[in-house]
Amino acid sequence: MTHRDQIVAACDHQLRASTFKDFTINGLQVAGREQVSRVMTGVTACQALLDEAVAWQADMVLVHHGYFWKNEPVAITGMKYKRIKTLMDHEINLLAYHLPLDAHSEMGNNAELARRLGWKVEGCLDGELGEGFLWSGRLPQAQRVHTLAVQIAGTLQRSPLVIEADNDNDIERIAWCTGGAQDMITAAYDAGAQAFISGEISERTTHLARELGIHYIAAGHHATERYGVQALGEWLAAEHGIEHRFVDIDNPA
Repeated sequence: MTHRDQIVAACDHQLRASTFKDFTINGLQVAGREQVSRVMTGVTACQALLDEAVAWQADMVLVHHGYFWKNEPVAITGMKYKRIKTLMDHEINLLAYHLPLDAHSEMGNNAELARRLGWKVEGCLDGELGEGFLWSGRLPQAQRVHTLAVQIAGTLQRSPLVIEADNDNDIERIAWCTGGAQDMITAAYDAGAQAFISGEISERTTHLARELGIHYIAAGHHATERYGVQALGEWLAAEHGIEHRFVDIDNPA
């Protein structure tokens, strides 16, 4: 077993959590039992994930999307009450990292997405690698946008939405940011990317892609952000000898 505070301190340090100005609390959000031997990871601390944690007798739930977001209602009622009550009734700790887990240069969501898809990372367009969110790189070989989409679908097990630019050129230079980063498409274009990949799409994104002349692939918010928290959980297990289980609520198969 490992003390909860030791795990929190290790994650805070590894992810440099205190250096990020975020929309939520990074780190321990709900305190449970002090000694931890089992950590369950998942993308979002939804009720379904918490129920899995209770059934598995987890001591800690570690997620990318936790609670206490900026501008959300403060009152602990309804759905929020049920979730927090589940954690407290079973003395389960909730640990969450948002932006720090997107940006980490080794086990972050952007880094893990590139690793799994075989993309060559060249840097960040909005800061030093590990501090930025918009990543840039190249495909292993030039290819059509639909070939890239098929590869993404096979890896993520989810069909992406593809907005094609008005050209038939092969793609080599790409930029990406997981999750709700669709509005980074203009910065990706300005940096010379031929295609931009993120999780979500907005109505305006379609017109931006077509009029700028850059291919856009919306691969799914959850789907693109599975891998950072999973990597963090595996790192914790290796460093502290605790049992780790990743549960993918969106795609349980």
